[in-house]
Amino acid sequence: MTGRGLVLLALAGLLLAVAPLVGDRYVVSVLTTVLWFAYVGQAWNVMMGFSGLLSLGHTLYVGLGAYVSAALFVHYGVGPWAGMVPAMLVAVAVGTFIGFLGFRFGVKGVHFSLLTIAFAEVARIGFDHIQWLGGSGGFFLPVEAGVSDPLNLRGSPLLFYYVILALVVGALALSRVLLHSRLGYQWLAVREEPEAAEAVGVDLFRARMTAVAVSSALTALGGVFQAFYFNNLFPEQVFSMGRSIEIILPAIVGGIGTLIGPILGAFILTPLGEALTFVLEESGFDLPGLKQLFYGVALVVIVVFRPEGVWPWLARRLRLVRQPGEGA
Repeated sequence: MTGRGLVLLALAGLLLAVAPLVGDRYVVSVLTTVLWFAYVGQAWNVMMGFSGLLSLGHTLYVGLGAYVSAALFVHYGVGPWAGMVPAMLVAVAVGTFIGFLGFRFGVKGVHFSLLTIAFAEVARIGFDHIQWLGGSGGFFLPVEAGVSDPLNLRGSPLLFYYVILALVVGALALSRVLLHSRLGYQWLAVREEPEAAEAVGVDLFRARMTAVAVSSALTALGGVFQAFYFNNLFPEQVFSMGRSIEIILPAIVGGIGTLIGPILGAFILTPLGEALTFVLEESGFDLPGLKQLFYGVALVVIVVFRPEGVWPWLARRLRLVRQPGEGA
């Protein structure tokens, strides 16, 4: 990234840090939602963007992280900061099991994505019948009015905003480290030319399994946040296919395989969707599914006019990244 790019990135971070101090409760709520999608989009990007593994059932890991941490909190009094560890471990175990089935039996491309959808649907149906976790009636976390306890993620919307902002920054930093590591270069080689990568000594199975493990763990952490932010979980919502699509859209719109793309994509899609909903409500129109239609149209426009995503095009136009041939 050029000096100009670093300055703009620092300014963006500063604006996000002070935005809740000047915005109202609704602004904080929208920004929290935007940042959540930016975070889980970045987590999904590790699989698809870095290593070329298409997952269309990533809501599975969101749900597992949410339900494990919530169950530990409700039934055993384990706080979310401690509960995130087993939540991530469960997600990694399930993710690597799916990866093992797929990679050992040669399930690739679209067929691998169908495998991820199948497991997400099985989880949705299964959790719908687990009464210990509320079943289809919902699983509710206890909330005491006026209680502020950061250790248990209990407090004002500002608390949740800065937690998700920290997660986004952490995921961005981790992704950058991974992408420029030996493992990251192996992922890129596997994504572009798996046969060639294997010929030069890259262990395809190990590289892909590592990508699945990292992505599922990060996504589960987003599920932990979701559980304590909303304080209720419904299998039909948590494991829904629609939510999986919403998770992957920021990276697709912003730029798959880039570091800033998922964040930029979330800041494009979510505010526009919220604005559309607000305008319709103020106008008295009730059109279910219009937001999803808007997302679909936006996706078609991006695929047709900016197939590589908005961020690569914007970065070149504003010279935010170094062009090929320029000095490091």
